[in-house]
Amino acid sequence: MRVHTASCLIFVVIVSYAAGLFAQSAPSSGYHKTQEIILGGDGGWDYLTLDATAGRLYISRSTHVIIVDPDSGKEVGTISDTPGVHGIALAPELETGYTSNGRDGTVTAFDLRTFRHLAHIPVGTNPDAILYEPATKRVFVFNGGSRNASVIDAKAGTVVRTVPLDGRPEFAVADGRGSIYLNLEDKSEVVRIDASKLSIEARWPLAPCERPTGISMDVQRRRLFVGCANRLMAIVDADQGRVIATLPIGGGCDATAFDPRVDMAFSSNGDGTLTVVREDGPDRFVVVENVATKTGARTMALDSQRQRIYLVTAAFGPRPSATANQPSPRPPILPGSFTLLVLTR
Repeated sequence: MRVHTASCLIFVVIVSYAAGLFAQSAPSSGYHKTQEIILGGDGGWDYLTLDATAGRLYISRSTHVIIVDPDSGKEVGTISDTPGVHGIALAPELETGYTSNGRDGTVTAFDLRTFRHLAHIPVGTNPDAILYEPATKRVFVFNGGSRNASVIDAKAGTVVRTVPLDGRPEFAVADGRGSIYLNLEDKSEVVRIDASKLSIEARWPLAPCERPTGISMDVQRRRLFVGCANRLMAIVDADQGRVIATLPIGGGCDATAFDPRVDMAFSSNGDGTLTVVREDGPDRFVVVENVATKTGARTMALDSQRQRIYLVTAAFGPRPSATANQPSPRPPILPGSFTLLVLTR
């Protein structure tokens, strides 16, 4: 077959032009990894909490909490004696912070200026997620072992009530108006708690979401973003409990976040990705991309003002063989490898 050189040239130009247009229009969140800061130290980790005003990042480390300057990565303080610590909640107007200590069933109240211990407050069994509810000035501690919530008067530092949950709590978010939304992992439900009455107002199934973990909220549009163990993000109407949409995310999600400045939701996934979801119209959501992070980076903190996302992970050794007592053993953390990842937009 005879090929005309001019026709070939036109074809190449058209294809090249189309490819350029496609590259320009390809969706992107703009987020990319800009720093990897070796923090080192011993122990595992769980939740991260950012105090953007003070420029402090609180990171749980099994037996203690480290406080890091997120710009330099330098450690600026430690909250010691927090056995099995999971989460950190902050009450800036009271200049007090709180940690949930899973191994001894307590909450440590500490001074946000000096990091000095103020009180050890007994709560339920294996306290995990913890949050400060500003409308009532109460701290809600969600106990995975006893399947209930301990409610602390933040000013008095005492438990005022224990709320039964009839399910294993995972993570929660407050809307600032007196409602708290909580994932029940074993029930695949989200419950709405009245923070004033200390009662459960609603229970909503999350199907097809299974084993929900992280939860965050678009307060203005009243939408919840729930990360699920079966690689889905469920987007839920916070007033009616209706699942509006489900979208694919990476595997091993343990946290979600929502940024109202750019109308994006995020899922941090243990498989080494950050799934970015954008609201693309009234109740229309699309996956923008899966940004490469690192394996194990499953929890995060969002700095909306500076358009940064912080994640932590480490390097791992070979996974041990399964045993009867440990059918799914975790690989060991290599000493000195604990790392802070910074993603910037």
